[in-house]
Amino acid sequence: MKQFFKFMFASALGLVVGIFLLIAILAGIGASMGDQKKVEVKDNSVLHIKLNFEIKERGINSPFGNFDPSTFEPKPSVGLNDILKSLENAANDDKIKGIYLDLQSIQAGMATVEEVRNALLEFKESGKWIVAYSEIYSQKAYYLASVADEVWLNPEGMLEWKGLGAQLMFLKGMFEKLEVEPQIIRYGKFKSAIEPLILDKMSEANRMQTMTYMSDLWNQILSGVSEGRSKAVADLDALAQNATIQNADDALENGLVDELLYKDQVLDKLREKLGIEDDEKKINYIGLAKYKDAPKAKPDDEKASKKEKIAVIYAVGSIEGGNGDDETIGSETISSEIRKARKDDKVKAIVLRVNSPGGSALASDVMWREIVLAKQEKPVVVSMGDVAASGGYYISCAADSIFAQPNTITGSIGVFGVLWNAKKMINNKLGIQVDTVKTNRFADLGTPLRPLTDLERDIIQNGVNEIYTDFITKVAEGRKMKVADVDSIGQGRVWSGEDALQIGLVDKLGGIDEAIACAARMAEVENYRVLEYPEQKEPFQQFMEELSGKGEDVLLKHRLGQYYEYVKDVEELMNMEGVQARLPYQIYID
Repeated sequence: MKQFFKFMFASALGLVVGIFLLIAILAGIGASMGDQKKVEVKDNSVLHIKLNFEIKERGINSPFGNFDPSTFEPKPSVGLNDILKSLENAANDDKIKGIYLDLQSIQAGMATVEEVRNALLEFKESGKWIVAYSEIYSQKAYYLASVADEVWLNPEGMLEWKGLGAQLMFLKGMFEKLEVEPQIIRYGKFKSAIEPLILDKMSEANRMQTMTYMSDLWNQILSGVSEGRSKAVADLDALAQNATIQNADDALENGLVDELLYKDQVLDKLREKLGIEDDEKKINYIGLAKYKDAPKAKPDDEKASKKEKIAVIYAVGSIEGGNGDDETIGSETISSEIRKARKDDKVKAIVLRVNSPGGSALASDVMWREIVLAKQEKPVVVSMGDVAASGGYYISCAADSIFAQPNTITGSIGVFGVLWNAKKMINNKLGIQVDTVKTNRFADLGTPLRPLTDLERDIIQNGVNEIYTDFITKVAEGRKMKVADVDSIGQGRVWSGEDALQIGLVDKLGGIDEAIACAARMAEVENYRVLEYPEQKEPFQQFMEELSGKGEDVLLKHRLGQYYEYVKDVEELMNMEGVQARLPYQIYID
């Protein structure tokens, strides 16, 4: 009876929490819809940029995607697209006098940070000022802050300057304890996606490729900071090598910051820049979450009325078959969007924005086909984000032109498959025995209840080899290269955008704005509208569609914090189906 009441109480509590969560989210939706009024920018304003949120490719309408369980309120959704447009608008907005970068850590990949940094450099060409302040600068935050005219740090604060490091989590020991065997079939000596499943440390090939592209990323940081702070690259590298920057005084003494200030002194500096003499007068701050909805400073009426369009199609996340969402690339969804853009006579060019570690080889091929068909009718340009590797490169390779940032992670042209053998676990751990009846020899091929035979392994290996050959053939066709040359830079090897340019995997270095401009030139259009696809649904519609699936994820993410991504990685590994064209591993670089 005690257990009965315990169960009933837990169920009732879960129901109450669920209802409370539902009411809170609905209230948040109502509040956000009520806040959608015209944004007014006051004279003598400062664009206050914090970036204390995960920077996605574009802002999302999903209440679950923006919901904070700790406050029961939706967080502002500002995407990279919003940031870039806001910076362009601020440069032309007479009411915006400058930018205050209020930075600590940045939840974004290196290519995203590069894109924001380049937009800030363009903003400076307007003659307006940028200042940066923080109590603690992470390395990414400092790289971004180094564009500022003045960089300030709290006197007791910290500035991280140590070089880049990457960690890879190996699961071999866990599977051994569980007595579960991952059966691996792969092609490519660098195709190390499966290493975390079968090794307890990096292979030499994997260590070499990781060190190569990380060195490229670090050199990009050194180069940018060198230019921003007028310091020699060798001197900056030595500061990291010797762990010289250990406190705020070290940062000031070595020229990484201009002044050590407390917040009240920062406010005084801002008032001085704005010409405010009254110490009690408030500074007119406006954040990105509001400013993204501000009126355009210089609206182009001719451009706005033009019927000609350039379609920007966002392909973000792991590649899967079927329909996707804001965090996964569904082959059916993206193929449909490419097809619609191809058939729309008013769409003069297509830009495919790819930010993906890859995934299903079959799903990648489905989307590749649509790119090939679209290219026959209008220009197709690919813009790579933080990652466009393996399947992400597969869907890119047929484009007329490919843009990447120097610190984009790309390549990884290779394939693999994983089949699980849980026979020992169910026999030894659970005491379960399995007997099989089958009409044909290979009827139970791929079952997790027994290991593969040598012949079965050969059959699957042949299939993987064929997919790899098809992959490199399509890359060769798209990039106008010899198959043998693609194979020599393929084999699953990962490259930085900088190196990818040198070996012919990408055409130019640049961000999404450069890719759009290139597409417009190729289409020979000057006045056009940029439309983003897939079209985002209204918040309430999105909420109702996601109600059953996303609530648990929101709470789990809130509970686990930074460790949530690791749980997602393991879940993805366990749920892989079919042959994969996927990046060797999830990359977390500090």
